[in-house]
Amino acid sequence: MAAAHDLEMESVNLNMGREMKEELEEEEKTREDSRGKGPAKNKKVHRVVSKWMLPEKSRITYLERANCFPPPVFIISISLAELAVFIYYAVWKPQNQWITLDTGILESPFIYCPEKREEAWRFISYMLVHAGVQHILGNLAMQLVLGIPLEMVHKGLRVGLVYLAGVIAGSLASSIFDPLKSLVGASGGVYALMGGYFMNVLVVRTLEMKSWGFIRVFFLLVASDMGFALYRRFFVPANGSPVSFAAHIAGGFAGMSIGYTVFSCFDKALLKDPRFWTAIAAYLACVLFAVFFNIFLSPAN
Repeated sequence: MAAAHDLEMESVNLNMGREMKEELEEEEKTREDSRGKGPAKNKKVHRVVSKWMLPEKSRITYLERANCFPPPVFIISISLAELAVFIYYAVWKPQNQWITLDTGILESPFIYCPEKREEAWRFISYMLVHAGVQHILGNLAMQLVLGIPLEMVHKGLRVGLVYLAGVIAGSLASSIFDPLKSLVGASGGVYALMGGYFMNVLVVRTLEMKSWGFIRVFFLLVASDMGFALYRRFFVPANGSPVSFAAHIAGGFAGMSIGYTVFSCFDKALLKDPRFWTAIAAYLACVLFAVFFNIFLSPAN
């Protein structure tokens, strides 16, 4: 028992020593940044982002070339577009959009509607319309908190690929598993970002303990968003319209496949990674099956 206790104390001391060493290195880097050309605050932000988003072996490479050019334009642009559409239907349309979905919004040209599946843009544009103030605030909070750091590291093209893959997967999955229900919200894209990020955390297992507080807060947001989605699907009031929640699950799976391969290739050529093409092939096979189902087998026909 004494030997085990000594080993445990030695492990704790080593961990404390490692953390103190890292803190001293960060302070030294900050002092060097303040004497150099780049602003120290920007470097500190990049160090925090690298700890959230990257395994330890990739952080040095990121910090060497870290910059805010281009800025995280994709996530910010998508968020502004979703907010603008929400305000349009909440303020300029005569409906109670601030609290919950009203029947007027079902006439929007953006919403995914089973009866109008031939209007193919609806399989993507549904992400712009939200079912109420709780819905849009939850999605905006999650995609900004996670999406901006992801875009700082991986840039807009890769983050946009994962996000839109989740959006398309969400509408196609809803058309198969919940074929008679409408669909609104950007949850497919948001859950794709989350699936890709957390899959990397689980596989690489190098996320620092300092970031677990961030993950706990994020899981609270996810739980509240899923609760609202389940309420809108199964416990909607008699005068309301139920909305599918299949996009949450399908977006998560898209993130755990395509998102994982994209976000794990930070310092590698994505197009040369066989995992990426395997994920793309599996994704396209699912898309083709969904198209076939919608044309020939859907109960909504």
